[in-house]
Amino acid sequence: MNEAQPNNPLHGKTLEMILNKLVEHYGWEKLGSYININCFKENPGIKSSLKFLRTTPWARKKVENLYLNTMFAK
Repeated sequence: MNEAQPNNPLHGKTLEMILNKLVEHYGWEKLGSYININCFKENPGIKSSLKFLRTTPWARKKVENLYLNTMFAK
């Protein structure tokens, strides 16, 4: 059963979509300065970054938080 999550701004957003939006908004260099992880600093790419983020919960949380602060800041 798929429950609706009306108060969750990340509901329906894939990690890939979130990462693409952040890269489009900031670029890899600035993104790497905001979130200090090597996959954003050395040979950055969507595929390799997704692989790392999917297996590293603390890094994924940082990306999700930056997305929320960037796209939903008032």
